[in-house]
Amino acid sequence: MNDQVSFTLRGRNPDVLTCIANLSNDEVFTPPEFANRMLDTVAEAWAANNGGANIWADSTVRFLDPFTKSGVFLREITRRLNDGLESEFQDRQKRVDHILSKQVFGIGITQLTSLLARRSLYCSKHANGPHSIAKEFADDAGNIWFERMEHTWVDGRCRFCGASQKTLDRGEGLETHAYAFIHTDDIKARVGELFGGDMQFDVIIGNPPYQLDDGGFRASATPIYQHFVQQAKALQPRLLTMIIPARWYSGGRGLESFRDETLADTRIRVIHDFLNAGDAFPGIGIQGGILYFLWDREHEGDATITSNYEGRVLSVATRPLLEDGADVFIRHNQAIPILKKVIAAESGSQANSVALPEGTRFSDLVSSGKPFGLRTYVRGHEKKSAGDVRVYQNGGEAWIPRTAVPEGLDLIDTWKVFVGAAYGGADHKGREPLPLQVIGKPIVGEPGSVATETYIAIGPFASEREAQNAASYLSTRFARFLVLLHKPSQHASKRVYTFVPRQDFSKPWSDEELYARYGITQDEIEFIEFLVRAGDAS
Repeated sequence: MNDQVSFTLRGRNPDVLTCIANLSNDEVFTPPEFANRMLDTVAEAWAANNGGANIWADSTVRFLDPFTKSGVFLREITRRLNDGLESEFQDRQKRVDHILSKQVFGIGITQLTSLLARRSLYCSKHANGPHSIAKEFADDAGNIWFERMEHTWVDGRCRFCGASQKTLDRGEGLETHAYAFIHTDDIKARVGELFGGDMQFDVIIGNPPYQLDDGGFRASATPIYQHFVQQAKALQPRLLTMIIPARWYSGGRGLESFRDETLADTRIRVIHDFLNAGDAFPGIGIQGGILYFLWDREHEGDATITSNYEGRVLSVATRPLLEDGADVFIRHNQAIPILKKVIAAESGSQANSVALPEGTRFSDLVSSGKPFGLRTYVRGHEKKSAGDVRVYQNGGEAWIPRTAVPEGLDLIDTWKVFVGAAYGGADHKGREPLPLQVIGKPIVGEPGSVATETYIAIGPFASEREAQNAASYLSTRFARFLVLLHKPSQHASKRVYTFVPRQDFSKPWSDEELYARYGITQDEIEFIEFLVRAGDAS
């Protein structure tokens, strides 16, 4: 047995894949420890479906990472198969050749990462090179395929991924980021072209690109991970597991259909939810956190949801992905009974649904985005002139002619409350430590005032006192906790107030009064206050 096989298939300290730097927004490398956590989940599901069988002792199982970067998943799968198949293939070279040529496959996302993946898996960037641990390949690529792909432009956008032609149609010298796995109408035919024959994979696993690097920034960039999930499902593997951002929980930015399809999919067996993306990717901030899911072709029913934060499990529950009456996934297991108490109190009976009755919804008071038709870049002037109204804008207050306000005219001369249309609370690395502020500090808007789309408007209220009391309500931990259940990202539109009940705003509200009103237990109070920060500081 040569030294290269021995080197790659046993643990080393340090492991280069634990400290490799990420290359770009869409090339976030998965640490080996996290990859192995996902592989443990795969093994548990396989055993449950196959009478306790060990997937790593089955020489017929095929694995695919359709967007391999560092090659960590393929390497760790190979390591496990090498141990599990020892009794079937006693000669280690024959065992490794069988695993690498018959069981483990990958599709690179860029030229560089395909070379990196081959180096991780074969100990050589050339699968057939003299230093490769594989001896069965006749070409450089082995079972890790990569070729430059081009986008298909229609009216300035790629019809497969939505990429901007202006940004990514940039010549042969640069990566196109036209990923082979999603740039096809027939994924089964594509896989057959890449690997030959009628290729059927039992397990698909990986960490796909999350967004298009085409001019967007962080949460505003265009998501593409949903396309990889849908293509993988179309291949009908037995098991599918991927790491994806958690922002899809409430849709947005083209994710509505993906959210609806996913929440209705009873084949999702497991979700491991990470409130802080840094728990999976040290040093990386992804607003809203991340998750990995396990989709099981044979499963039909509820999913087991595990909530994780800073290396510890907060809760585990087996429940539907979509509660009756909800249009989003409620990520916190402990929140379900609290929400049902609120609904029961407002409806006057035991709650089987998490939908507030008509007439009790705070969201009915909340405007849509751009309540006065004024864009974020609109700037008022410092000195008031005749006929001006006050404008609350990004960076402070100013004055603007009443005639320059195109919409929301019925709200101008009323009392209302302004709240930021977005609030993330992330630090400079994109991390969001608990407890969260959830929304910005409410501002009471007097008659004769408007706001740019930096804010949403809440109202109208009959008096200044009512507006101030509504602002005090939004400053409570309880109200902001209910907002949080519908807000997995920085956006704070009308929809995030779906679970918030309207109150009597002739009086101010405190958390203590709200906890008592809805019968919130001490354990539930502690959970709310673990998630949500006190006070109204922005």
